[in-house]
Amino acid sequence: MSVVMPASYFAADFDKLTQLVANMFARVVAHNDRLPLGTQKPTRFHSRAPPNISVADYMHRVAKYASLEPACLLIMLIYVDRICQRNPTFTVSSLTVHRFIITAAVVACKTLCDAYCTNAHYAKVGGVSMRELNSLEVEILRMMGWRLVATQEQLEQYYFTLVRQDPAMVLQSDVDTLAS
Repeated sequence: MSVVMPASYFAADFDKLTQLVANMFARVVAHNDRLPLGTQKPTRFHSRAPPNISVADYMHRVAKYASLEPACLLIMLIYVDRICQRNPTFTVSSLTVHRFIITAAVVACKTLCDAYCTNAHYAKVGGVSMRELNSLEVEILRMMGWRLVATQEQLEQYYFTLVRQDPAMVLQSDVDTLAS
C-alpha cells in the first residue's frame, strides 16, 4: 500500500519529506559508488572513509537538530544539480554525502529562513569542526556560483519528482486523477 502524499510539500508530513530526500541521496550515493573511479580529485567534501551513520539517519539528525524547514530539504537537491552542472567531476558518494548534506543545510537555512542557527551549532549537529564547516560553506557557494535561490515552482517540481520516484509513495493529485 502506497503512502499518499499531499499535492504541496507545504502540507507534507515533515518526517516523510525528510525520508524522501534521504532516499534520493541514498539512491544517488548507491549509483555513484558503483561508478569506476575517474580522474576526480578529492574535494573538501571527501572523507577518508564513509561515516558510520546511514544517509537516512544523518539526514533525519540534520533535519531535526538544525530545525530545517521543508523548502530547505528540497533546495538541497537543487543544490546537488547546480553543483554537478557547474562541476561535472563532482559526485555525491559515500565519501562526500554527509559533508554535503550538512553544508547544503547550512546554506539553505541561511538563504531561506528568517532565523537560523550559528555555524557552531550546525557543526556540532553535523559532526564536523566549525573551521571545517566554514571552509565547506565557502566551497559550496563557489561551486554553485552563488546561485542560492529557487522559485516556488522549482521546489514544487522537485517535490513531485521525489514522490513519483519513490515506489512507496504517491501524490494525492495522482490518486484523484486516477479515480476520475
